[in-house]
Amino acid sequence: MAQNLVFTNDVTSALNTILDTTPHNRVAVIVDENTRRCVLPEINSPHLRDAAIITIGAGDAYKNLNTLFQVWEGLQACGATRKSIVVNLGGGVVTDLGGFAAATFKRGIKFVNVPTTLLSAVDAAVGGKTGINFGGFKNEIGCFQEATDVVISTCFFSTLPVEELKSGYAEMLKHGMLSGEEEFHRLLDFDFEHTDAEQLLQLLRTSVLVKQRIVAEDPHEKGIRRALNLGHTVGHAFESKALHDGKPIAHGYAVAWGLVAEMVLSHNLLGFSSTQLHQLAEFVYHNYGAFHISCDHYEELLHLMQHDKKSEAGEINCTLLAACGDVKPGQVIPEEEMRIALDIYRDLMHI
Repeated sequence: MAQNLVFTNDVTSALNTILDTTPHNRVAVIVDENTRRCVLPEINSPHLRDAAIITIGAGDAYKNLNTLFQVWEGLQACGATRKSIVVNLGGGVVTDLGGFAAATFKRGIKFVNVPTTLLSAVDAAVGGKTGINFGGFKNEIGCFQEATDVVISTCFFSTLPVEELKSGYAEMLKHGMLSGEEEFHRLLDFDFEHTDAEQLLQLLRTSVLVKQRIVAEDPHEKGIRRALNLGHTVGHAFESKALHDGKPIAHGYAVAWGLVAEMVLSHNLLGFSSTQLHQLAEFVYHNYGAFHISCDHYEELLHLMQHDKKSEAGEINCTLLAACGDVKPGQVIPEEEMRIALDIYRDLMHI
């Protein structure tokens, strides 16, 4: 059954409609400390008046087993059954962890995602990937389980710092590159300093539908869904290194920097346009700065890439582009080619 995506800035009405038409005996709402304070009071739904509110810590540091246990305990304490429904109200940590908790509690109960950040709206809340970090690696434990419904809005974004918008926008940029040259160039023209909620909602709709189309064709990442890993092999390595160093970085920023490195690989190995590579690098450097690495970090980064979930035999595996819209998933990258790409990434990022 296809995931129901609702694009609206009237979140209360959308959630009321979903809960009115979905039989259930109990509602549990999973929020983090920020969304409980800033977002939950804005949703005036009768279904939430008697709901169990389960609050977790805000931030990626809480996407772990201890928090998962806390959510399972909360569901058990409120009497949730297989006929109950979970509403995940928050960013990617809430939708990833809350979705995994719901997918595994009582062998699976229904859940609805209401993403409150651009990153979660365009990425984490859609497509059925759930999970937690473990052993120093991102999303090491999880499962595929789609929310029955996802309410996608931009009405909560005005409270977010511009860095949060940029983090989510990197995933939109990735979708634009997967879609084609026209969408890629349209996204390069976006002005983060002057955003309009309705305009952004339309851009977001276009972006999310690219992901939904790919996920519908390959729900368990056996083939074309690997296209969605564009920018993520190198990006996850940057993210894991930063986590190991005690200096965590936003996922979207890691993806933006990963896109640059993987487009270098795409240029070197598949002839991706040099002009578009430089346009991408300029946009990323101007809006995201750079993730600073030296050649002394290469071995650590290669090790992290070899432990990425996309690796099947300890090799480095990337999605690359021959051109925008011409996707080549599952490319095995020789270590020396990755070292060259990291060298050029440093040049493009003025490191």
